[in-house]
Amino acid sequence: MPQSHAVRRSLVFPSAVLTGVLALFLVVATSSSAGEAAAASLDAASPEAHGPDLSGNLRAQALDVADARPLDTSSEAAPTPVASDVPKFAVSWEMRPGRSYVIPALEIPVYQFLLNLYDRHRTEPKDDYRTTGNTIRTHLTDSKWVLDNDQFSVNQFLHPYGGTVYYGLARSAGLNFWESFLYAGAGSFLWEIGGEKTTPSINDQITTTFGGTFLGEPLFRMANLLLESDDEGKPGFWRELAAAVISPPTGFNRLAFGNRFDEVYPSHNPATFMRLQVGGTLTSSSHNVSSSVKEQGAVGDFTFTYGLPGKPGYTYARPFDYFDFHFSGSTVNTIESIETRGLLIGTSYASGDSTRGIWGLYGSYDYIVPQIFRVSTTALSLGTTWQTWLSDEVALQGTALGGTGYGAAGSIQRTGERDYHYGATPQGLLSLRLILGDRAMFDFTGREYYVTGLLSTEPHGRENIMRAEGSFTLRILDRHGIAIRYVASHRDATYPNVEFRNQTVGTISLMYVLLGKSGFGAVEWR
Repeated sequence: MPQSHAVRRSLVFPSAVLTGVLALFLVVATSSSAGEAAAASLDAASPEAHGPDLSGNLRAQALDVADARPLDTSSEAAPTPVASDVPKFAVSWEMRPGRSYVIPALEIPVYQFLLNLYDRHRTEPKDDYRTTGNTIRTHLTDSKWVLDNDQFSVNQFLHPYGGTVYYGLARSAGLNFWESFLYAGAGSFLWEIGGEKTTPSINDQITTTFGGTFLGEPLFRMANLLLESDDEGKPGFWRELAAAVISPPTGFNRLAFGNRFDEVYPSHNPATFMRLQVGGTLTSSSHNVSSSVKEQGAVGDFTFTYGLPGKPGYTYARPFDYFDFHFSGSTVNTIESIETRGLLIGTSYASGDSTRGIWGLYGSYDYIVPQIFRVSTTALSLGTTWQTWLSDEVALQGTALGGTGYGAAGSIQRTGERDYHYGATPQGLLSLRLILGDRAMFDFTGREYYVTGLLSTEPHGRENIMRAEGSFTLRILDRHGIAIRYVASHRDATYPNVEFRNQTVGTISLMYVLLGKSGFGAVEWR
């Protein structure tokens, strides 16, 4: 990748941010007319004909917010599906006759051709994109793959987001998770070989393939959950538009190929949790940071969890049947964090009558950029997600993960060829949520990343990043509430020719909270 991406960044990066923001708000509240029409169709639907109520899904949450229906605070268990309730077509969605290996195999090169055509005329340095048969031959036969020097946001956000395009084109054409993963990898390789004249990049291949998959699947699932209906009717205009904003490849294939790809991916009725927060933030403490750090600003935050353990009848046979997606942005630094994690291979378990959980191999993509440093990884981890009822009204949910990936961490000053450090990255996560009935909840999430000198151009450098986030949410009326949140980020870094860096920043935020239909997300099975 070339070092200068000024034009592309000025267009693509803000556009991606705007796309994310629009998607979040379109998910939460579609137009009132669409909500009323969809709600009317749901009210008219027969439970006997269409199976159990999809009360936990994103579509229902969005429509109920639009209709301003009160939060369901009943402690009774909702109707739950049994094996016979799952539609027969759901099991064979990825084997249906309309799926295609050829269409995404053609779409990806066409997309890359158009992107390259734009870059060679609009992006500086233009010559870096003017590839020829000779440059392609050189990349295939004589080039040694390297770690490139592009900006952190280009390598760690734009490349994974680009990978979601390759992945999504294959996924929405009917291919399964692993097949789409291969298409993301092939698309990345094709761009490195034929999209640019610069030396092919190892880090781009990793982040585009793995980051694009681990981010692309949640976007694909959320888009389809919004489209899903419990009747035979097709989704309305506003739901189609919102789904296309969340997952543009899905929207494109549905529009371009009509009935061939319009069958919605079956969710199997997962238990879900959704929360949107908007408010103000203030830097409350800092140590050894630049005087240019902004101390206050506005902040927005969106969390969506899919497939919470404990719902009777729900299984984890497919990759990412459980996932957690989190996005945070602010006026201080636009995108502050994007984190996704999902169960790749695993199974459920039970402990007595009070605990239900899942465990196995998780895939994750993290992009965290507080003001003073940056860290991003794609990783594989072993771990578990669970819920325990501590009493009739109090529940504890949690996730514990430990694994390793390939990551990058930023530094204040340049440590060689770039202002961040690549390396193999052991990492861990602990997330806890204490739910106090339908009135309040405490959240805590702690993360640690250790970016080593292994597989790095700086073998003697290291970065140790820790980030902890705690919040208290109080529900005031229906799905509306307030929250106070504290986030602490700490970095220490060591390089042979750079002064030791030990930095800490803490921020406190006061936010308005909008919850989904499931409230605080406690799953009832008792």
